[in-house]
Amino acid sequence: MSSIPSLPAVPPGLFTRPTITVRPWNDELIDTLGFDPRSAYVERYWLGILGPSTVWFMRRLAAAFDNSPEIRLDLSAMATELGLGHKGGRHSPFMRTVWRCVQFDMARVVDEDFEVRRKLPPLNRRQVQRLPDHLRESHEHWQAAQLRIPPGESSRRRARALAMSLLELDVDAAAVEQRMAACGVPAAVAQEAAAWAWTRHTEARAAAG
Repeated sequence: MSSIPSLPAVPPGLFTRPTITVRPWNDELIDTLGFDPRSAYVERYWLGILGPSTVWFMRRLAAAFDNSPEIRLDLSAMATELGLGHKGGRHSPFMRTVWRCVQFDMARVVDEDFEVRRKLPPLNRRQVQRLPDHLRESHEHWQAAQLRIPPGESSRRRARALAMSLLELDVDAAAVEQRMAACGVPAAVAQEAAAWAWTRHTEARAAAG
């Protein structure tokens, strides 16, 4: 069995304790526009990328967060619930599941706590290209359907979510606006959504860099 890279910036012994504290990773943008781990989008498009055990791990935590903003997670019990081994420390099947959360930016270590996203972002361009043909085509159809935004109070929010999703595919703000307008989104709505999404996108990149 091949080893996995060490978890970045992990305090010594964090994942060797019987229990750890898990909190939500608060991210206003992803929390507003992302997808619940229990959603059909995650099951259909993220499952093959993250792997079943990682998706189930995030689903269990999302359900726990519904009842409490802070979880005392029994690592051995969670590993057993997921049908994974926890012996072997960092290289156990359960720890590989934890590592994938960090690797795909779904979780992070802050001080001596573990923070996990409550929502998953839409797939980016590289991830979409990794999908099998039928899922890649399905994702394109899903995105096209999102472009057909009906009038109403929720139109601006849906337009912003769509614009943010398009930017995840490495499209610039002008191209996002043009694509949305070409698909029937009102010009003013498309312009506002593209500008908003680009601002948030650049802010997030600046913060990460």
